[in-house]
Amino acid sequence: MNPHIKRWATAAVAIPLLFVLIYFGPLEAVAALVAVVVIIGTMEYNQMVFGDGHRLEKGAVLLMAFFILLAAYLGDFKGMLSAVVFIVPLMAVVFLFGVHEEHFDVTMVMKAALGVLYIPLLVSYFILLRRVDDGVLWIFFVIVLTFAGDASAFYAGRTWGKRKLLPAVSPAKTQEGVVGLIIGSILASVIYISLLLKSVPLAHAVIIGFLGSIMGQLGDLWESAIKRYCGVKDSGNILPGHGGIMDRLDSLAFIAPFVFYYRLFLLG
Repeated sequence: MNPHIKRWATAAVAIPLLFVLIYFGPLEAVAALVAVVVIIGTMEYNQMVFGDGHRLEKGAVLLMAFFILLAAYLGDFKGMLSAVVFIVPLMAVVFLFGVHEEHFDVTMVMKAALGVLYIPLLVSYFILLRRVDDGVLWIFFVIVLTFAGDASAFYAGRTWGKRKLLPAVSPAKTQEGVVGLIIGSILASVIYISLLLKSVPLAHAVIIGFLGSIMGQLGDLWESAIKRYCGVKDSGNILPGHGGIMDRLDSLAFIAPFVFYYRLFLLG
């Protein structure tokens, strides 16, 4: 089957289910969805960066991911960040007791720490967004902003793309695609906020769209860099035509925290 047909077929099934769960579901349902996504994404990360074996490292990352999810569900962003502060020394203790001089490799600790801070911490902000006023609308805003930017970048790059952006990281991305990404994100932000979040001033809609597009592109490039480092094309194959969960979380994971803090500190 054509890859583009697979992508659209997967989206046609997944998007309505996500909409129903997020729109009609309580906080518990959204938290459960985020937890499933985080655990699968973390498992993909573990397999990519650690390969076979390394059960201690993989188990520690998954355990810490659970603590972050729990903190996000039970508290606010302060509680979640507090959990991260305590997780770092706890992880250090775990690895110190696993050190053997003949094969001591500090990069294993670094990879594990990154695994905790990347998918579990960043994606857990969807739980925090759900807890705020109009939380459902803000979650959908992040999703709309992400996919509008991705689609605009893809079609602008395919139509006008000539100059490569960062070929060593992602050979297919072009500077023209980034321009399309920014324009598409700003338009999507302005339209969405004008229709559904009317209390947000138009100037803020433009700023969020612009900065959100940059954050999303950085997230996309960051995940591409990890895959290049690990020598894989996709993080997994759980989503036909899309790859793995991490391949769909790349931009979302960077945009969700940005939107949360922008709303918290600049919109009140």
